[in-house]
Amino acid sequence: MNPEIFKAYDIRGIYKKDFDTKTAFKIGQAFSEFLKNNKRTPLTIIVGRDNRLSSASLAKAVKNGLKLQGSNVIDIGLSSTPMFYFGVNFLKADGGIMITASHNPPEYNGFKLVREEAIPISGDTGIEEIKKMILLDNFKKRKPGTESRKNILNEYIKFNLKFLDSQKVSSLKIVVDTANAVSSTLIPKIATKIKKIKFYHLFSDLDGHFPNHNPDPLVKENLVYLQKEVLKRKADFGVGFDGDGDRVIFVDEKGKAISGDLITALMAKIILREKPGEKILYDVRSSKIVPEVIKENKGIPIPSRVGHSFVKATMRQENIIFGGELSGHYYFRENHFCETPFFVLFKIIEEISFQKQHFSKIIKPFQKYAYSGEINFEIEDKKGTIKKIEEHFRDKNCKISRLDGTKIDFGDWWFLIRPSNTEPLLRLIVEAKDQKTLKEKIKEVEKIIK
Repeated sequence: MNPEIFKAYDIRGIYKKDFDTKTAFKIGQAFSEFLKNNKRTPLTIIVGRDNRLSSASLAKAVKNGLKLQGSNVIDIGLSSTPMFYFGVNFLKADGGIMITASHNPPEYNGFKLVREEAIPISGDTGIEEIKKMILLDNFKKRKPGTESRKNILNEYIKFNLKFLDSQKVSSLKIVVDTANAVSSTLIPKIATKIKKIKFYHLFSDLDGHFPNHNPDPLVKENLVYLQKEVLKRKADFGVGFDGDGDRVIFVDEKGKAISGDLITALMAKIILREKPGEKILYDVRSSKIVPEVIKENKGIPIPSRVGHSFVKATMRQENIIFGGELSGHYYFRENHFCETPFFVLFKIIEEISFQKQHFSKIIKPFQKYAYSGEINFEIEDKKGTIKKIEEHFRDKNCKISRLDGTKIDFGDWWFLIRPSNTEPLLRLIVEAKDQKTLKEKIKEVEKIIK
């Protein structure tokens, strides 16, 4: 077992190179013991899995480890990660393990861990402790737990459909790309329930080889099929799901990808129309149009660190109704602050139906600023480089925030420099009032970094 598999947000690596089924068994044991602190016994643990080639065998090993340490397992089988989170809450479990490597290539796999109410366990809140338990390998003997199976697919679909007002839906055409991944199981069920919508489902067959493209819709090349199909079908828009279905990327009727922060801005406008005064969360990478739109629509903008564990913790603490990340993760209070991609999809369907306009026109008012997207630099001394940047701009007329990395705002332009949690990379984002200023400022900051 490679100790590097224990990450900031989950456990992940290349199957049979970094870990195997023996590691999965130990993760099951350690997770059961970790949750037993101050808990009634036996515990009830949910296990879900995506459709990667190794997921079934890893799930079996995890379940055996959990049962050996006295936990009762409920296996929900094939599941998207949002459906898994729903299952932990719906079945009132003490925690859960989802077998998935999200958007990574086929050779990867991993484990997402949650406690009760699907509260994520991160590096700081348990993953490091679980790692130590596994390395120590000194588990108590327990009375073995039981295993049962539960199909929650219909309950999950029913839960999501309550957020769609069928009276507000017009006849639309939507292309959905599930990349041969686990969300393929959900789209046909959704499609049969919404008669007015014509769904064109790309790469619907479950195939853990991901033969058409990697299940990462943030990578431009992986959106090409979706974009072409939207144009071919003259669809109203397209949506691409990632490997475990907790991220969605939208493209408009012209096949142009829409940045996740602009979807957050649109969702803020929709939600605050009915619920003014609510708090809306956005991550620090987002365009400043997001807090502007939230304020304009009588909401309270709350900035957050990047990463689902930080977002969910902030949303719980502040009782925030909705949160969005640049990466296409969207969170909703009515789903225990977990990712709820179908809520976003349904609200966009309603909004296009209501406005009777093309998606591109609805999004256009939010495309106010020139935005670079993430620019990566291979840097070993990440802390030293950030310190050098801060020193360069310290005496300038600007605001400095260190919520997540360093964000320096000059009013008519800003930039964010963040270290990667997993790689020797610095990630830079620059936003300015126009393209000319943007190019100048990117060069200015790049010069300091290099």
